[in-house]
Formats: sequence, C-alpha cells, structure tokens
Amino acid sequence: MTTITGALNPVITMTQSNYETLSRLAESWASKDLEVSEFVWAELDRARVVEDRRISNDVVQIGSTVRYTTSTGETRTVSLVFPGEADIALGKVSVMTPIGAALIGLSPSQSIEWTARDGRTHKLTVEHVEKTDAILSERRHAGVLAA
Repeated sequence: MTTITGALNPVITMTQSNYETLSRLAESWASKDLEVSEFVWAELDRARVVEDRRISNDVVQIGSTVRYTTSTGETRTVSLVFPGEADIALGKVSVMTPIGAALIGLSPSQSIEWTARDGRTHKLTVEHVEKTDAILSERRHAGVLAA
C-alpha cells in the first residue's frame, strides 16, 4: 500500500484547477488502482487551494519540470504530466503515480516521505521547479502574466 508517512510532510499549495482535475482523476482512478487514488486523495486533503493566478511559479503543478534529490542521494529531473502523457524514458511522470502525487504542490527545499507498496519508505526533496512553456502560455492567455 502506498501511504504518506505524515509528520514530516509539509503543507502543499495547489491551484483550484489542478485540485479539480486531480479530484476527478482520483475518483475515476479508484477502479484502476485504489491505492494510488487514495494517495492522491490524501494529498488533496492536505492541500491549501489557491486561485490559479495566485500560485507562485516555484510550486509544482501539472506541467512543471522538477529537479529533486532522493534519500539515497540521487538527483532526478522529471516533468509532471497527465497519465496519458507519461513516458518515463522521456522523464515524464504521471501525476497518478506515487512519485507524481508526492511532487504536486511542493516548493523548493520541501521534502515528503511515503511508504511504497513494497513497504520501503522513500523521501524526496525538491531542489528546483520550472514552469513549462505550456503552463506559462496558459497563464498568459488567462491574463495572469504579462506577455
């Protein structure tokens, strides 16, 4: 079972649109993978939800590129994407995986721990967050950023 271990996990920030999208995904995902669906619900429950235009550029959102270090000292860079866009060979991690759900809403220097299905506890610390051109274009189109 994938679970969040709790005490060390920070409050996360999420846009209203990411919150709504993830709620729908978690609901539909329950029939495919109940454990991941429950993990996503747990992340949604602890999220501070803000208007899309009020999110900082250094908060992990769907579409962000994130560099993080693991508890084993490995550094990885991935893009957080919707399930249909996932391709681990290209560094595209689905938000509907334990690692993807763990990343959403984090900012640089924040860490999260979780226990994976194999019983091992994993920890990651976000080092850097970048918005992709798609997120920036969407925010410009919505009038959130100057062009």
